[in-house]
Parts: sequence; structure tokens; C-alpha cells
Amino acid sequence: MPNNETLLDLEPYRIPQHVAIIMDGNGRWAKKRGLPRHAGHRAGAENLRRIINASVEFGINILTIYAFSTENWGRPEREVRALMKIIARVLDQELKELNAQGVCLHHLGDMTGVEQDLQDKVHNAIELTKNNNRLILNVAFNYGGRAEILHAVRQMLADEIAPETLSESLFSSYLFTRGLPDPDLVIRTSGELRISNFLIWQAAYSEFYPTPVYWPDFGRKELYEAIVAFNQRERRFGLVTETP
Repeated sequence: MPNNETLLDLEPYRIPQHVAIIMDGNGRWAKKRGLPRHAGHRAGAENLRRIINASVEFGINILTIYAFSTENWGRPEREVRALMKIIARVLDQELKELNAQGVCLHHLGDMTGVEQDLQDKVHNAIELTKNNNRLILNVAFNYGGRAEILHAVRQMLADEIAPETLSESLFSSYLFTRGLPDPDLVIRTSGELRISNFLIWQAAYSEFYPTPVYWPDFGRKELYEAIVAFNQRERRFGLVTETP
């Protein structure tokens, strides 16, 4: 575990260009403290600021966060409403600072079913930050990996793509992440060991890093440790390492 003196010393390490995070454990974090679930979601939203700052500091170019899945609509209505309010509040309170930091916001997902006021806030944030280039922040909101693949297939059918011309690169150009490299590192907080319908095409050869730390407690030090662990992996992409 790094101490305070070495926390910034990442020079010996490869920095993953694209880090994706499944932000899990807000509800359990709150329950452990005798708080309602929405308090955990608020704490998780506040923690995002720390991780964005650390990502910029460590030289990560792309950060993708799993904010709200297509399956999350099945949660209790009260919790869904609270999540929508938190997302709207984050946009209201953090957008100016994100823009000043040079963060470029992207949305991954479908706005169907989202209230118009929140849709407008998302579109405004994307438009305001579109020319920033210090960090790309992909917010997977109303997102599901299977839904994304179906969306891509429907678009290709509408464009009358000939089957013989279809390739992985062409297919990728129809995904919400088009034009971006696949994640090098996928982090899941709270100790769960599943991908939960997140970037299931893009993360085919990403390094997976689970941590028992709940998302509201996953800070700068924990991100550092994930980067160190990433550097201990040998990425072979289905190949083998040649031996003398």
C-alpha cells in the first residue's frame, strides 16, 4: 500500500489510457452507517469529484463511469427518483468546475424515458464541454451493454450495411463509444465479481480489478492501488508470450 510520500510516484508505471468504473456499493455503504440508501447515492456522487481530480492528476485520458443502468429502472420508484435528482444536482453544481478542469463530457446510453429537464441538462453539459481535451468523462446513464449492441445492429440494418463488409472496427463505430479506445482497466467496487452488462463488447480484453471498498470510500489512494495492480498484469490479448 503506498504511503503519502509515494502516492504521486507513478513514473515507473504504465498509466492506463482508459479506465472504466462500476461504481457499486452505495446502498451497502449507507446501510452500514444506519442511513437510507439515497444517502449512499449522494455520498457516491460526491466521491466522483475525487476520482475525476485523481484521474486528471495521474494522467488518465478517459474515465467511464457506470451511473445508471437500463436495469436500474426496476428499483423502487422512490430510489429511482432520488437517483435522478442526484444526477441533476451533480450537473448543476459540478459542471462549471468540470469545464474549468478541461473535462469533456460524453453520454453513453439512451435518453428514452428520462424527464425532459434532465435530458436538457445532459445535452447542455455535453455542448458546453465538447472542446475540452484534458479528460474525457463518459457517463453511462440509462445504459446497458446488450441494449447498446442491439442499438448498433438496428443502425447498421437501417444503413443497409452489407454483411460481407462487416468488421469489428465497423461494428465498433456504431457503438456509443465510437472513436474511443477500449478500456484498459475495468474497476468494480464493493467486492462483486461480475460485469453487470457494462461495456460487454469494449471490455473483452480489459483487465478487471475488483475491490471490496464501497464506492463512496474509493478515493485517490485506491485508484493508485488499482493502477499499480494493472501494471502487474501481462496483457496478451489471447496470444501467448514467447519464451527463449
